[in-house]
Amino acid sequence: MTRRVLRGRVLLVAWLLALAASHVVRRTGHEERQPSDWIALGDRVQAAQLDVTLVDDGRRLAEHGVVSVSVREPALDAANASDTDAQPPVVVLLHGSPGRKQHMAALARALPAAWRVVSPDLMGFGDSSALAPDYSVRAQADYVVQVLDALGTGRAHVVGFSLGGGVALRMWERFPERVASITLLSSIGVQELELLGDYRLNRVLHGTQLALMTAALELVPHFGALDERLGGKGYPRSFYDTDQRPLRGILERYDGPMLVVHGERDFLVPVEAAAEHARLVPQSELVLRPEGHFLVFQQAPELAATIGAFIARAERGAGVTRGEADPARSAAAARPFDPRDVPPIEGFFLVVVMLLLAVATFVSEDLTCIGAGLMVAQGRLSFVAATAACILGIFVGDLLLFLAGRYLGRPALQRAPLNWFVSAERVDRSARWFQSKGLSLVFLSRFLPGTRLPTYVAAGMLGTSLLAFSACFLAAALLWTPLLVWFAMLTGQGAQAVDGTSLLGLGLLAIGLLLVVRIGLLSATHRGRRMLAGRWGRLTRWEFWPPWVFYPPVLAWVAWLALRHRSPALVSVVNPAIPTGGLVGESKGEILAGLAAAGERVASTAALPPPAPGGRDAQVAAVESFLSRHGLAFPVVLKPDVGERGAHVAVIRDETQLRAYLDASNWPTLVQEYVPGVEYGVFYVREPDAEQGRIISVTEKRMPAVTGDGTRTLEQLILDDERAVCMASTYLEANTTRLLDVPAPGEPVQLVELGTHCRGA
Repeated sequence: MTRRVLRGRVLLVAWLLALAASHVVRRTGHEERQPSDWIALGDRVQAAQLDVTLVDDGRRLAEHGVVSVSVREPALDAANASDTDAQPPVVVLLHGSPGRKQHMAALARALPAAWRVVSPDLMGFGDSSALAPDYSVRAQADYVVQVLDALGTGRAHVVGFSLGGGVALRMWERFPERVASITLLSSIGVQELELLGDYRLNRVLHGTQLALMTAALELVPHFGALDERLGGKGYPRSFYDTDQRPLRGILERYDGPMLVVHGERDFLVPVEAAAEHARLVPQSELVLRPEGHFLVFQQAPELAATIGAFIARAERGAGVTRGEADPARSAAAARPFDPRDVPPIEGFFLVVVMLLLAVATFVSEDLTCIGAGLMVAQGRLSFVAATAACILGIFVGDLLLFLAGRYLGRPALQRAPLNWFVSAERVDRSARWFQSKGLSLVFLSRFLPGTRLPTYVAAGMLGTSLLAFSACFLAAALLWTPLLVWFAMLTGQGAQAVDGTSLLGLGLLAIGLLLVVRIGLLSATHRGRRMLAGRWGRLTRWEFWPPWVFYPPVLAWVAWLALRHRSPALVSVVNPAIPTGGLVGESKGEILAGLAAAGERVASTAALPPPAPGGRDAQVAAVESFLSRHGLAFPVVLKPDVGERGAHVAVIRDETQLRAYLDASNWPTLVQEYVPGVEYGVFYVREPDAEQGRIISVTEKRMPAVTGDGTRTLEQLILDDERAVCMASTYLEANTTRLLDVPAPGEPVQLVELGTHCRGA
């Protein structure tokens, strides 16, 4: 075992032990909340943890949790104290996300002393239970009503800050008799004006936040230090569980008094959202203040005066209802929402969206640029912001590929995640191209789909100057990216794709644009046009159709026979000596050993030992012993003991190739005698009651070849051959070391040497 491997394993064990200890400490210090008695907090304020029934998807469950709540009792003078009929107004203050009831304390203290003020921790926040199954605003509304039931209160004036505004609207939807008025304070509401403007896109964003937060809390040994600093998973979980689409309909139906208070410089919920909420509720009062989103913390006395005056009017029956609203405002409320009214993304979320676009380029640069262009067409982003975000992501991604090639080298090509996207053969091919064309290939690869990743890795492996490389690919990105974003923007505007709710239409348009761009770029070169011809040939010629087209009917027939004969293992009787009948997962070594034991002439075969911790020397020695024992020499055949369709079968011609194959393999391997000559497949059938069988088919395995003309390279010959172009990727990968060779006139060049059709035969 190498020192590096040993150090890595020691660090892994230490991290796992620390993580286990961290979870023990966190579980010990964070016991699930239990109901508690009321405790006095001073200034007529008392607090308790109340038992509530858990809610999931709108249904109350049998399980219970607790909601922590603070209540400020009214201060009554002697006259009021003797008036048993007077009931003080009840005001419920709902915090945002992330948040807790203490965040509403300043506002609670500033409200009239004669009012009863209830401030709960929403479920999953503050001191309330964290194990609730549903954190959505719909579930939170149910919990708040359960708190009011426990307190014995009837109707309440609900003030919802940020996410709490969604809870207030859901309270009125489900329990209208419990809501006397609603105040939306820097509140969320209509989906179209929340973050990216679409429920599904926002859900992806919040799901990503939730995943990152969960990873930080559960996979990092922090012993509880991050629980308070990150605020737990309540914030991403509450927004991930919440569907804001119904809030528009609730606002359209709400018929009681409403106050909408919003900051003009709110960078979290745009002020346009408050204007839309006020439009949908024609009886509402709209108050715009010069502050930002967190005005509840900054201007509590001024807010209390505004909110207190509104609640006082509603309490004495002077609040305006929908039926009493101005007819002009009612007519405006009836108009459908115009997506063109959606404001451009600004402030904090402009930075978030730009970073998301930059990260998205790591997956697909062209599709991200197209998506950014469509957002420009919608008016959500400026052209400059969209282009800058894409260029940033492309530059960073390309630089990371270059550095991976420079500092990780060839071993990185054998490991995830790089081997998910590029093969060592493609990088080798790009390296040879790079050596012949120089930095111009870096510039050109920006406009040739499929060549960027291997080219940039190859440039790093060859020790190219970082400064020169960065200048080349940055110049290409600065030229290509604005053009692509501009093209997508014009197409989106021309198609009038400005409806932010039409996500499917935008998605289809983006995919269509991507196809147009890819096909257009490929059509610009002879190589690209031939690759397109090869793809068309694979679609139109059944010989090249993929296995998932052919196998389902066979599997359906096998399933039918198994059902008909009441035997799931029926297929195994086809080849009785093979446990699965040769269907899948059989051991080639066992099959060949069985044939040899029966006296059949089979190629000499041996199983290699598993690799030792120190390297592959034992396996190399086993191959050398096999050659000596059977009087053989290179070449030999190496193949997995279990495998189908020629996967990982290779003809090995020397020890260098042998070690390279073994280094890349992680499966039980066979070494086999190489038998040259023409290869055939013989299909033999014997009926169960027959003494002898018959041959029903003989298939000749022809090895494809091209003929040189002294002018074209081997790659050009492959691309120009009508059949070879249909499997160009296979042949190019199999001949990666000689693609730039120019065969002599009349010289035949065999392209593959394995008699398996999916490997090129």
